[in-house]
Amino acid sequence: MAAGLTAGLPLPAFARGAAGQVVVVGGGFGGATCARAVKRLEPGLTVTLVEADPAATYTACPFSNEVIAGARGLGEQQFRYDKLAADDIAVCFLPALAVDPQHQVVTVADGRKFPYDRLVLAPGIDFRGGDPPGYGEAAATLMPHAWKAGPQTLLLRRQLQAMPEGGTVVITAPENPYRCPPGPYERASLIAHFLKTNKPRAKLLLLDAKDTFSKQKLFQNAWAALYPGLIEWVSLSQGGKVTAVDAQAMTLATDFATHKADVANVIPSQKAGGIAAIAGVADKTGWCPIDPVTFASTLQPNIHVIGDAAVAGAMPKSAFAANAQAKVCAAAIVASLAGDPAPTAKLINTCYSLVAPDYGISVAGVYHAADGKLLDVEGAGGTSPIDAPPERRAAEAAEAKAWFRAITAEVFG
Repeated sequence: MAAGLTAGLPLPAFARGAAGQVVVVGGGFGGATCARAVKRLEPGLTVTLVEADPAATYTACPFSNEVIAGARGLGEQQFRYDKLAADDIAVCFLPALAVDPQHQVVTVADGRKFPYDRLVLAPGIDFRGGDPPGYGEAAATLMPHAWKAGPQTLLLRRQLQAMPEGGTVVITAPENPYRCPPGPYERASLIAHFLKTNKPRAKLLLLDAKDTFSKQKLFQNAWAALYPGLIEWVSLSQGGKVTAVDAQAMTLATDFATHKADVANVIPSQKAGGIAAIAGVADKTGWCPIDPVTFASTLQPNIHVIGDAAVAGAMPKSAFAANAQAKVCAAAIVASLAGDPAPTAKLINTCYSLVAPDYGISVAGVYHAADGKLLDVEGAGGTSPIDAPPERRAAEAAEAKAWFRAITAEVFG
């Protein structure tokens, strides 16, 4: 949910016939981008991408909310890795089970070991078990999270389609940080569009563990205009934090009330993907602290972390952010292996959200490394105008879809 495909990074000629091995774990927007960028900058390096999906298919999260709302097919979200193999990148479709930082080796599920000079971890997110209390894998079969695109996306769509007219949809939004900060609110918007069109007597309750959220005024103004009386947002201070779920009873409890749902979409609190803890690059928060110039782990040598798993300061967890970070990280790795200092860069992120299929809003930011963190560049970025006319909202929706086509073509095409 972002636009723009550059990280503000110069591309110097690093190629010096260098030899070395770079292993990338995770084949999403961050990992696949990084593998291709490393190989492009230094063709002499051996680059291996380790991706857990045995079907050799990546299912993208951006635009998956449209799939849930019935406006898009899941196949439009799915991409293969053939072009990476054509770029002389070795691709292994097995989970990475172990990382030995001392001997610099990654072990995959069939026992094969991949030595590395530099390792890039792009594992995305995992869920914190039991947060909210009562929620886990079994509960997710009845109250889908759909926060990892694929079967859960389709399950939530089927539940919405089967829900009786006049039913209640409950969505829970977690505390920060989590993947795609505006995502729960885009989802509420597009589900509301589905309900307004197909089940106009239905209601949507959004229980939030926060008092503020990304693009809040833009979303709420749009809800008032497009979905009056349909969406009820309950903030943290109003009792929005879910304290327990009962998937069998389809109930969600807060400190103030217990809510009965016909369809419940529980978005759990999150942490870095599991291999991060195994590799020793996640701290007690569950996320991975990094150097903001190189994305090198501050906890383990010769390991870099990019994308949703990284503690990236002011930069949000988004597909565009992962793509931008991957390019910066790739340049830093190639420079390091050549004995050169890492180039400096400004990173850009622009997250689009759809409030309806023809109504888009966005927020943009520019970030730089300072004081050991990624910080906002003062005066850069911003949000869509609050009073934009319908033509501008429609144009932003078209720009969002153009961005998705462009970034997926760059990463996987």
